[in-house]
Amino acid sequence: MKKNLLLVVLFIVSIVLAACSSNESASAPKKTGDSTSETPVNNKTFTYASTSDAVGLSPILMNDSPSANITEQVYEQLFQRNVETMEFEPKLAESYETPDENTWVIKLKEGIKFHDGTPFNAEAVKYTFDKLRDPATAAPRASLLEPVDTINVLDEYTVEIKTKYPYGAFLASLSHTNAAIVSPTADQKQDLMKEPVGTGPFKFVSWTPGDQIVLEANEEYWGGAPELKKVVYKVVPEISTAISMLQTGEVQFIDNLPTEQMKRLESLDNVDIEKIDGSPVYYLAFNHLREINKDPEFREAVASAMDRDAFVSKLNGLGVRSDSVIGPKVFGYDSSEDKAGTPYDLEKAKSLVKKNGYGNKPIKLLTANRSNFTLMAEIVQAQLTEAGFNVQIESMEWATFLDTARAGDYDLTFLSWSNVTGDGSELLYPNFHSDNVGSSNRAQYSNPAFDKLVVESRTAIDQDERKTILDKANKMMIEDNAVVVMYHGMVTAALDKAYTGLELDPNGKWYLKNITGK
Repeated sequence: MKKNLLLVVLFIVSIVLAACSSNESASAPKKTGDSTSETPVNNKTFTYASTSDAVGLSPILMNDSPSANITEQVYEQLFQRNVETMEFEPKLAESYETPDENTWVIKLKEGIKFHDGTPFNAEAVKYTFDKLRDPATAAPRASLLEPVDTINVLDEYTVEIKTKYPYGAFLASLSHTNAAIVSPTADQKQDLMKEPVGTGPFKFVSWTPGDQIVLEANEEYWGGAPELKKVVYKVVPEISTAISMLQTGEVQFIDNLPTEQMKRLESLDNVDIEKIDGSPVYYLAFNHLREINKDPEFREAVASAMDRDAFVSKLNGLGVRSDSVIGPKVFGYDSSEDKAGTPYDLEKAKSLVKKNGYGNKPIKLLTANRSNFTLMAEIVQAQLTEAGFNVQIESMEWATFLDTARAGDYDLTFLSWSNVTGDGSELLYPNFHSDNVGSSNRAQYSNPAFDKLVVESRTAIDQDERKTILDKANKMMIEDNAVVVMYHGMVTAALDKAYTGLELDPNGKWYLKNITGK
């Protein structure tokens, strides 16, 4: 009896001790933003916060940064640019040769499969490129393959591409986000804008528009499975909210850090800030189809009214001041163009406005509702108003803004270009050549003399010759006030200190493949 009683007492004591231990664990304080969790990194969800949702997830049909941030993890190109040497290297390609100046024979890596199991081969390359350049596709970056004449499959892993003329920037074009190779099987079966299928280190899982996109590790990735097993792209419209989520550990990564929040970000103990010189350019664009914008004195008045030094000073070191359309990190740049633009001269602007009555009609200044675009719009509106212009801002969410600008439904707007290829020809041709008015040329700019130079810069093979031609085209735009460059951007990111291995590219892209836990 005593023995049984003793067993009962011991049983009750053990229950009490277990409960106390559990309560103590549950009530233990947790640090805000604590990144020292014992959960292995590969079992955690890695979350990136974006202020804008993607527009679409097919590299053939999309052409915007929020979308590219996702497609760069899911798809791959034949070539890639080495972010350190800035040279182009094979990616899905194994090697290439040019038997003559109009022929490219590309050997492909073997044994690679798309996420749906479809083999990656020469047929997939031909399918992708034929669709990209087919006018019926209406691909926004069809210009990448405009020089291509024919694409031929020589064998399962060899593709031959014939160009209509020598194309000095071809490797740059083939490394572009929009030249990524898609699964032909998936493209014929489903909408890749909603359900992407590539060869990359991460596979698509789901997309809840306006909320989040979920990716998972491609465990059979030919380059080795990533350590991150689940990645979430979370749409957080307010950047201040995204920073708060970064601080508390709900988010592990944000990019395009806003200048007005830098002090706050730098004060966070659980975050590392990364910055590199970048190739993105931000500029004020005139809608060159509008009659008023065809007037050289109107463009001169606008440019004279803009104090861009004052604007860049507000970027807290996150912008480089230059009048050059081709920036310091882009092939074709010449530092002599840094101060070649129309200088700030408020009195001259006022005089031109008064002389021509430019202030009599309202000007529609279109902007995207992203922090740096909003800042540009507010400052330039104030400066133009001081000169006597009547400027009204119209702000839109990102996808609507892109469509509106493409349609030319504005007087002035702010545009940007990441310069993914790092080549001046692939900046000037899609954005300002008359071939692309109504598509990627949202400024609707058309100048035959300029067009001729751009074509020459693409067809020349000698790189020194190309650089000279690009500088001439750049000068022409600056002297014409075709656009007014606001600044050239820095590439920035904030990463939870529990992680390392984020790869930043000067073009503003980034890659998650090599992220690991510390």
